Amino acid sequence: MPARVEHLSVFLCPPFQLQIILELFILNGLTPICPYCGNFSSKVTGKEIYPHRPDLFHKAFYQCAPCDAYVGCHPGTDKPLGRLADAELRRWKSIAHAAFDPIWKARFERKRQVDQKYRKHHARGGRYKRLAELLGIPSKECHIGIFDVTLCKRVYTLCKSGALED
Repeated sequence: MPARVEHLSVFLCPPFQLQIILELFILNGLTPICPYCGNFSSKVTGKEIYPHRPDLFHKAFYQCAPCDAYVGCHPGTDKPLGRLADAELRRWKSIAHAAFDPIWKARFERKRQVDQKYRKHHARGGRYKRLAELLGIPSKECHIGIFDVTLCKRVYTLCKSGALED
């Protein structure tokens, strides 16, 4: 069984710093720490996380089984897409994405009609930049994948208020 990390103060740092810490763990052959129990996670495949979804079996994840917390990895890498999330956080990340993604996608479609060189990352990055301003956090710390429940709820509220529309 992986060692337990006794000092969970690392989870009190800003989200971007947390992401850097996670990346350093991965670079040093360690797995991300579960923010709920302090244990190191285990690297698993989609077969362990989604046994009913054969299309996900090949994907990499980090999991803390006792806490039912997990996070997927960027395709073809061991780099986590965000932080380990329990059921409540996964639910709120999904809600936040469901509110946020249509906004940047609509912006992409509008701007793409005028400028064929306009790319999805321009629209997505622009909306994340605006979201960071509205949340009062640095742009480099603004990504739903590393947010906690409170920030995900704020994203949902801001999206539904129309504040991210241009």
